[in-house]
Amino acid sequence: LLPPERPYVFSTSRLASAKSADPPGAVPVADPGAAVAGFAPAGAPPRTRRLAGYRAFPLLVLAGLWQLASSTGVLPASKLASPASIVHTAYNLITTNSPTYGTLQGSLLASFERWAIGFALGVAIGVLLAVLTGLSRVGEVVADPILQALRSVPLLGLIPLFIVWFGIGQLPKVLFVMLSALFPVYLNTFAGIRGVDGKLGELGQVLGLRRREMIRQIVLPGALPSALTGLQLSVISSMLALVVGEQINANAGLGFMITQAQQFLNNSVIMVALIVYAILGLLLNGAVRLLERKALAWRRDFGA
Repeated sequence: LLPPERPYVFSTSRLASAKSADPPGAVPVADPGAAVAGFAPAGAPPRTRRLAGYRAFPLLVLAGLWQLASSTGVLPASKLASPASIVHTAYNLITTNSPTYGTLQGSLLASFERWAIGFALGVAIGVLLAVLTGLSRVGEVVADPILQALRSVPLLGLIPLFIVWFGIGQLPKVLFVMLSALFPVYLNTFAGIRGVDGKLGELGQVLGLRRREMIRQIVLPGALPSALTGLQLSVISSMLALVVGEQINANAGLGFMITQAQQFLNNSVIMVALIVYAILGLLLNGAVRLLERKALAWRRDFGA
């Protein structure tokens, strides 16, 4: 007599182990993702120090050639100040309170305050408008044509109107930065919302998700990569707008320093302010990229 047959019980662990186990004599196959040149797995160790050295090396070479051209007279100081002169000017602006320019740290604080207020308002309004127009056809018909028309207007052409409407105080400069930050965030977030795969919506309906839950758990996470790309573009465009806006009868800030230095033909101060603008923009863009790396840690991408 044969022993009674045991009933077969399906187990996902057995299925997984069966899939992972290779048959005898099988040739191991490499991971397709690892075979692609430049593919970086999600758990790859970062090489931050090496990349930082690679990025700093061209800047050091450029500064050395710049200093050499200034020292030999190839690049006259009346056209462009030397790196040594720029460093000396920056040190004087930090340590002394000039009656003409003020201090470098005070100007930087004033500029950063204008940028932070305008950037925060622009990003918040842009995201709200993108959600409104991306999730509602009525909102798209009502608001999107107005925003597209405003986006086509050159911001420099708004300077005379802003002076007439808001005067020459802090408000027109903040609004200038706000408009520059609004449109990149709006366009990319709107495109991200409309680009979410419709099959994910069908899956949400099958799972019984309500509209609010579907927006929070499917639509907004799916639009996050595009929204963060728009955030990076907004950082750059708002910094450019800040440079222009601060030259409208400002009494403090990096743009004010540039205007004053232009009147006195002081190239060193102009270069100091421009370099500070560049460093500030680089740091802010790096902060956004760090936020993107943390928020999109689940996404596998290509990288060296």
